[in-house]
Amino acid sequence: MELGGCAQTPTLNPQRGTNVNAASFGRTAALLSLASFVLVACGEANNPVAENGDENGNGENGGGETSEVQGTLVGGGASSQEAAMTAWTNGFTSVAPEAQVNYASVGSGAGRDGFLGGEYDWAGSDSAMEDEEWEQSKEICGPDGAFHIPAYISPIAVAFNVEGIDETLNLDADTIASIFSGEVTSWDDDAIAEHNEDVDLPDTPITVVHRADDSGTTDNFTEYLEAAASTWEWEASDAWPSEISAESAQQNSGVVDLTSQTDGAITYADASQIGGLNSVAVLVGEDYVEHNAEAASQAVASSTPVEGQAPNNMAVELDRDTEEAGAYPIVLAAYNIFCNEYPDQQTADLAVAFAEYLVSEEGQQTAEAAAGNAPMSEDLRSTAMDAISQISAQ
Repeated sequence: MELGGCAQTPTLNPQRGTNVNAASFGRTAALLSLASFVLVACGEANNPVAENGDENGNGENGGGETSEVQGTLVGGGASSQEAAMTAWTNGFTSVAPEAQVNYASVGSGAGRDGFLGGEYDWAGSDSAMEDEEWEQSKEICGPDGAFHIPAYISPIAVAFNVEGIDETLNLDADTIASIFSGEVTSWDDDAIAEHNEDVDLPDTPITVVHRADDSGTTDNFTEYLEAAASTWEWEASDAWPSEISAESAQQNSGVVDLTSQTDGAITYADASQIGGLNSVAVLVGEDYVEHNAEAASQAVASSTPVEGQAPNNMAVELDRDTEEAGAYPIVLAAYNIFCNEYPDQQTADLAVAFAEYLVSEEGQQTAEAAAGNAPMSEDLRSTAMDAISQISAQ
C-alpha cells in the first residue's frame, strides 16, 4: 500500500481513507488551524457510516462507530499527558472493545527513545523530534518516518508554595528567569514586589524545584525563558541546566509533591497536575495573564509549523515572546508521535483507530474533563484526521 493511498482498515471516522497529495498536504499543514482541506473520498465501502449514526459517522455512543480492531497498542512518554492518557485509554474501550492501549508515563525523552528503539508503538512527547531523531525514525517507520499530532494542548504553570501567600502572584519573564536561575533568592525581593504592590511578601527563602529527568515540560519552559527573558543565558533543552544548583524530582508528580512539601518552593509543571499549589500570572504585553485552556490555545493558534520532516507532520514552533492580548506563552503542545508505516496491518489498524479517537470530539472532551487541556479546533481536527489517514502497513 502506498503512503498516500487509502488504508483498508476499520474506521472511526469517514475522513479515514482520504487521499491527499503529499505536496498539497505539506502546504496545507503549514496553515494548521487556519487550514482547510479538499477531501477526496475513497468510496463508501472503505468509509462506512455507523448504523444509527449521522453523515459524519457519529453513532449513538457520541464518539463514532464501534471499531473492530483487536490487539494491544503500547506507548510511552510524557508525564504531562498522564491524566489525559488515562482518560483516553479508558475511553477508547467504548469504541474499540476488543483493543487495549497501554501507556508508560516515563517522560518525553524516554518515550521518544523507546519509540525509536522499537519498545513502543507510539510516543507521547512535550517537544517535537529533532531532525536527527526524525531521520532515525525512518528505520522503523518507513521512508516518511514518524509524524506528530498535537492532541494535547496545555499551559505550563509556574507554581509555588509560600506560607502567607494564598493568591496568584504577578511576574514578568525576567523575574521568573531570575528566580529559577538563583539570582532572586527571597520572596520579598524588590523584583517580585514591584509586580505585586498589594501583597505582603514574606522573607522566606526561595527553593527552586526542577525536573530531574529529561522532560518536554522542561524543554517548553526553558524555550519560554530563552525567548522572553533577557536574564536567562542558557539554551532551551529537555535537561535542566547543570550549572544551576536547585532541588529536583522525577516527573510532574514528583516536582509538585516536593514543592507542596517545601515552604518557599517554586516549580514548573503541567497546569492540570499542580493540585492546590498557587501559580503565577505572566506579563504579556501590558497585562498579566493567568494560565487557562483558552489562553494556551490562543498561543498555539499563532504558532509556526516545523518544516523539513514528514509531509503530514503537525509539529509547531511556538511564539514564546508574544505580546498578543490574552495569550499565555508558557504552553506545551504535547504530541502523540506515530509511524507513517507499521510492520503489520494489525498494528497499523490499532494506531489509526487510537489516533482518530485522540483527536475526535469525544476524545478531546474526555481529555478536557480529565486534564483541563484546550480542545482542538475543528480545522485542526480535520488536519489531524488527514495526517492519520496516511498511516499504512509496510
